[in-house]
This record gives sequence, structure tokens and C-alpha cells, in this order.
Amino acid sequence: MMNVVVVESPAKAKTINKYLGPGYKVLASFGHVRDLPAKDGSVLPDQDFEMLWEVDGASQKRIKDIADALKTSDGLILATDPDREGEAISWHVLDVLNKKRVINGKPVKRVVFNAITKKAVLDAMAEPRDIDVPLVDAYLARRALDYLVGFNLSPVLWRKLPGARSAGRVQSVALRLVCDRESEIERFISEEYWNLSAILKTPRGDEFEARLVSADGKRLQPRAIGNGEEAGKLKALLEGASYVVDTVEAKPVKRNPSPPFTTSTLQQAASSKLGFSASRTMQVAQKLYEGVDIGGETVGLITYMRTDGVQMAPEAIDAARHAIANQFGDRYLPEKARFYSTKAKNAQEAHEAIRPTDFDRVPDRIRKFLDDDQLRLYDLIWKRGIASQMASAEIERTTVEILADNAGNKAGLRAVGSVIRFDGFIAAYTDQKEDGEQSDDSEEGGRLPEINARENLAKQKINSTQHFTEPPPRYSEASLIKKMEELGIGRPSTYAATLATLRDRDYVTIDKRKLVPQAKGRLVTAFLESFFTKYVEYDFTADLEEKLDRISAGELNWKDVLRDFWRDFFAQIEDTKELRVTNVLDALNDALAPLVFPKREDGSDPRICQVCGTGNLSLKLGKYGAFVGCSNYPECNYTRQLSSEGGAEAESNGLNEPKALGTDPVTGEELTLRSGRFGPYIQRGDGKDAKRASLPRGWKPEDIDYEKAMALISLPRDIGKHPETGKMISSGIGRYGPFLLHDGSYANLESVEDVFTVGLNRAVTVLAEKQSKAGGGARGGTPAALKDLGAHPDGGGSITVRDGKYGPYVNWGKVNATLPKGTDPQAITVEEAVALIAAKAGKSGGTTKKAPAKAKAAAAGAKATKTTAKPKAAAKKPAAKTAAKKKSAE
Repeated sequence: MMNVVVVESPAKAKTINKYLGPGYKVLASFGHVRDLPAKDGSVLPDQDFEMLWEVDGASQKRIKDIADALKTSDGLILATDPDREGEAISWHVLDVLNKKRVINGKPVKRVVFNAITKKAVLDAMAEPRDIDVPLVDAYLARRALDYLVGFNLSPVLWRKLPGARSAGRVQSVALRLVCDRESEIERFISEEYWNLSAILKTPRGDEFEARLVSADGKRLQPRAIGNGEEAGKLKALLEGASYVVDTVEAKPVKRNPSPPFTTSTLQQAASSKLGFSASRTMQVAQKLYEGVDIGGETVGLITYMRTDGVQMAPEAIDAARHAIANQFGDRYLPEKARFYSTKAKNAQEAHEAIRPTDFDRVPDRIRKFLDDDQLRLYDLIWKRGIASQMASAEIERTTVEILADNAGNKAGLRAVGSVIRFDGFIAAYTDQKEDGEQSDDSEEGGRLPEINARENLAKQKINSTQHFTEPPPRYSEASLIKKMEELGIGRPSTYAATLATLRDRDYVTIDKRKLVPQAKGRLVTAFLESFFTKYVEYDFTADLEEKLDRISAGELNWKDVLRDFWRDFFAQIEDTKELRVTNVLDALNDALAPLVFPKREDGSDPRICQVCGTGNLSLKLGKYGAFVGCSNYPECNYTRQLSSEGGAEAESNGLNEPKALGTDPVTGEELTLRSGRFGPYIQRGDGKDAKRASLPRGWKPEDIDYEKAMALISLPRDIGKHPETGKMISSGIGRYGPFLLHDGSYANLESVEDVFTVGLNRAVTVLAEKQSKAGGGARGGTPAALKDLGAHPDGGGSITVRDGKYGPYVNWGKVNATLPKGTDPQAITVEEAVALIAAKAGKSGGTTKKAPAKAKAAAAGAKATKTTAKPKAAAKKPAAKTAAKKKSAE
């Protein structure tokens, strides 16, 4: 007797095959085996939302392998991931096999396991079920919605807002959150406030600090002292006052541990403590889940990492309590086990929280089997899991109220201190919050000295400090995920993919771990808020997510939800056909006024052109996106690049007109600093033959002087002759950044500054290192990477962009895929690269992962089929998810 088992990844297949033994043949689907083609007409609303699916060349081979194995097997077991996306993959595999007529009445079962351990897998095999139809319906609804939004809204953007790349159902709402926060920051008006405190001494000679909390019988609210004059009066009162302790209250406080990790809380903690991006966190967690070789045996170290559940299985709780007693002592073990429930909006708790599969695998014991990132993330998951079942921390918080009296003028001061009497769960794990918030585990005010009621205190010093309110912080990846979770936008599986899309589209950039909306992203958001208001509203998006959850629970019909959505959405799309570009620009000028028309230092009208003095400035739309221009064009050709950092910088730097910097001593031509549509640049001379050089990234116009301008305009720079070839080595700045050039071969330099400072010895070394990495020379070697896109979703190494003999290409392992003509190698995204690799592998008979929908049309061996047959209903409804190596819901 032999059964075919289908899982998603080859790593998982190898491990599970060992657990199941010779009676099973485990094969990998490599994620989804088919998807909606990235072209119009893949979802047909007029035909009751019929969906046409496409199987790419690589997936054709996976399906053939499964079909061939089935011919000599007794049955099929679908063991893909335990969530909505995993259920969909099983449904796709079964539907394709049914159409191939290879099932032939053989039994088909679905099994799910939350961890890749022998016990979890064998237990799951003992409890098979049918495919969960409502869960599949929820997937179909989500996929159709995302397709209908993307393939109907994105073309509107292309027509009405050149330069915008795409819009998405969740992507656009996440972008709006980032842009709304930026608008808050721009509108923020800083306010002055003062804090007053006194350094006091007890009769025993111990000093401590108390802050002013009341004056003249009135309680002072935070930031209530608004100016220096008021602060001065209160300081004078305190300087001449006598001090006596009114009350001393010591109060015991218990602090309870946080629950084990969910997907979003893991991403937040990994960002705060480890500096991981959401995508990196999920990549490392995927490896820990699928298994690591521990002493010759591949073992899954954590449970499934896409979940919003916060509870652990009873046997896991028992194991955690046993580990606590062994490793921390009985004092750290609470009398009863802890049980948690989530507070997240629309959460589905069909899965366990993320926890170690075995709490006896202490991080230090398996350190040698893990790389650095794996160890750090596993350590975080282990500590949070074990802490969730530990005893509460016991803290004593002391509050001292002090009376100050200056000739009948009274004030109140307060000193607060705390001390941990028993650390409890803090012995294993301490929380760390985002955006500068105070950690829950900090000791507020520290320990206070012995202070007794009614005793007099001696004044040592009065401190009066000026402060200014600060704007709300920009979102980090972690805090944005937290906000999306609170609002019920997106699901655990979509957060990382959504953020990656925003970065890949150049809608946001990351600066010091903060998300900064770019001009392109703010234009898209302003456009959608002006003309598609409902579809970027937080409540609307959250309500739609709730409907998808109700579909998975069998409470709503998925096509009814699609009909309700499409009716209003299609009408909105049709309305935009009559929309004129002037209407769009007027709306964007108003919505983005702080960005487009920043205030001027001289107080003049920021909408009046300062070059001609009569024209009105306005957004203009060009081939490469939006810019600011004068209404008197062509008489006045003033333009300014629209930048997320604001146009104010360009104007205040005097770039409305060329800024003279000096004269080139060789040519006698004038050097000027100018601003164009694509940013500031140096120009030597006039006319169309004048030499120009853009300012490198990080160079600010206000820092440019004659020396820097001469250095930049004189590039390329000759460094010296190579000691072996006798040929000149030069440095310069190109499309791909700073470089060295020698005898037709290039090598990257680390920074722009190196272009102007690198010496001959260092240059020779860099060229030699590049040649060594390239395989020992130009002939037969692999060119050095221009850009590293990160790990391929299938594993097997990184995807890199390289420049070859016949132009730039993407490389993954032994697969090389040429970039389409005109593609900027620096702008290629990981999704586009995976698609090109998939297409190349399909044509050559190689194997690779299913490519994202956006580029599926390029893949070979396409096969369109329809959603007709449906499997029988079942009972369980796991939570929604998509893997990094699966097609995201976005």
C-alpha cells in the first residue's frame, strides 16, 4: 500500500518522508501550482465571477510528477499548510488532478499539522478530513477582490497619474496610514512647556528628586506650564519654600507576562530587539518551522508562524511549566496555567501561537546548529513562550507626596519610585516597545531612599527645564503592522508582503527604520482619497476583511460579497472616465499643499512663481511622474522636482535660479548649481553642449561649494596606471553608483567619497577582489553582482542582478534570465526577478518557484482552466495566510 502526500516545500517533503516511512511518497507543490494570469479578463464579473487559472511551465512539471506517482498509488493525502492559503493550494492541486482524470475514485484526504515534528505529523495523519470548502471560498473571494481592484484601479492611475505604478485593496490603505502620519507631522505646531522639579534631602542625608504637580491648590496637567515667565514665578515660589513630607504610600503591584507570539507581535518584537524587517523575520521563521538539522535529524523548531492565535496547546503548556520548574525553580511556576485570548479586531484563533516545538531545546543547547539570525529569532520565541507561563513579577511602587510652603503660597510635589521584589517572568523575557515608549519592565523612577511622613526636607536645588512638544513619530514597519492589526486591515500572512510592495513601488523608503512616504506614494494616496474615498477608508477595508472571515466560517456566500463590492466599485471606475487631468491636478494641489507649496521664509505666496513673478505654480504630470511648474510656460520654464523632503529645501537654497560657484580654470566656463525636474545638478557652461553632473545621493545643495563642484564636474578621475597592465585606472559615478574602471572592467566602490579619495594601491586591491569573486577573470567568470535582491522564496541562495556580455540579467543558482530591454537593473524587484527566473526555468526544463501573478504571462507552458468542480465541505477553518513563497493576497 502506497499513498502520495503533497506538501508545499521540498525541505518539508524530505523531513516528512522520513517520519512516514516507505508506505508514503511525499512530493512538493512548491507553493501554488496555478494562479490568475496577470492580464485583463482573468476574473469575469459578467459571467458570475468566473475565474480563469493558469499553470506555468515549472508547475506543470510538479503536477506531472504528482499525477505519475498517483497512477501506482492507493490514495492522495493533501498536507499543505494549515491555513486559508494552504487549503487553497490543496484545492488547486486536487482540481487540476481531477481535470487530468488521474484520481479515478482513489480516496483523497486533507491533513494539517501545526509543527513539523514526528508526533505532530503522525497525529495529523491519524485524523484526516475533507477539503474545507468555506475556507477555499474565502480564498477565492480574496483573490478575486484583489485582482478586480488591482486590474481596474491601477489602469486609472496610469492614465490619470503618470508615474504611479499600482494600487491594491490592502496596499493602498497601508500606504494611506503612512501618508496620513506624514500629514500630521507637517501640520504639527510645536508648543513650549516647562517642567519643574526639586532636589531634596532627607534628615538622614539622602537626596532624591520630586516633580511639581500642583500650585495654588490646582493640579497641574502635563505641559500645563506654557512659558518661561510662568515657570519663573513657580521656580521663585519653590526656591523660598519649606518642605515637609505629607504622605508616603508603598503599594505592591503585580505585572503579568505577555502571551506567546502571534505573527504580528513576532514581527514587532524582532524589529525592536533584533532590527529585523518584517520580511526577514518571516524568512527566518519559515526555516525554523520547516526544520533544521539537529545532530543528523531534521527537526521543526517552532510551530506554524502565520497565526493570530495567542493560546498554546495543553501539552505545550504542560511542557513549558515543566521547563520552568527545571530551569528557573518552583517559585517561578504559577499555581495554575495561564490562558490567553486575543484582543485583535477580526482575529481568528484556529491556530496556536508561535512557540517552540520542544521547550527542552534551550537556545544555548542548539546554538551550534543555527546561524546567527536563526539563533536570535529562536531565542526570542523560546523566551517569550516560556515567560508566558511564568509567575507574575512583584513590584513595590512607592509614592511620596510633599508640601511646599512659601509664606502661604503652597505647591505640591511628588516623588515616585519602584523596586522589583520578585522578577518572575522578567527573568526570562522583557518587553521592548516601539517609537521610544517606555518599556513595561522599567523601574519607574528607580529606588527611593527611606522617607517618613511628616518629616522636614532640605532643599538642595530647583530645576526648571524648557521643552517643546514633538510631532507624532513616523511609523516603523513594526508599529505600522501593529496599527493595521488594531484596525483589522490585512491578515498575518499579508503584512510582510504588503510592506515589501510599498517599498518595491518606491511609494515609501526606510530611513533609520522609519517609513518615509515618497512623493509618488503621497500622490497616489491623495488621488485615491479624492476620487476613490470609500476604498481607502479604514473601516471599509476592515469590514471587508470581516466579510471574508465570515465566508470562511460558512456564514456568507462568497459570490454575494463579490457582487456587492463590484456594483459600487465598477460604477466608481466608470465615473473616472470623464475625469479630466485638470480636475486631478486641482484636487492634488489642495490635498498636498504643504508638500507642493511649502511656506517661504520671506512670507510670500508660495503658489506664485519666484522666477517670473506672475505665473502660478501647479503640479504638472510628465512621463516620469509629477513635478511643479509655472503656468507661464514656455515663456517661463521654471520647474521643480516634487520631493518627499519638500520643495521648500530647493527654494530656500536659491535653486530657482542658477547659483554661480566659480570658473573652471581650464575651460574658463562658469560653474553653476541648478535644479531640474530630476533634482539638483552642477553645470559647466551654457547651451545644450554644456557638461552636467547630478548631485550624488546624500549630497545636499546647501553644502556644495566650488571645490566639490569642480571635483564632481571633472569626473571621471584618473587615479594612476595599473602596475601590471600599465593601463589607467579611473573612478566615477554611474547609473549603478560609484565605480572603478580599468581596461574595460568595472568594480564597485563602497561610497561616493571613495571616488574622490581612493588611491592607487586601494584601487588595485578592489579590482583584484572583484576579479577573484568573478571567478578569476573576465573569461568564463561570473560578473560581480550589481544588486542583491535577497533570498529566493524557494531557498537555494540569493537572487542577484548582474551585468553580462549581452546586457544585465538576474541570476539564481544556475538560472540566468536576461532583463527585458529598457529595464533599469537597479529598479528590478524581487517579484519581477522571480517571474523572469520562473519563465527561464520553464523554457529550459529547469525547476523554480511559481512566479508572482504580475509577471505570470511571461512563464512558459501556460494552461488556462476554469473553477468548476468543488470538493466536499468539511469542518475545520484554519486562519488566513500566505507564505513568502506563495502568491500574496496583495
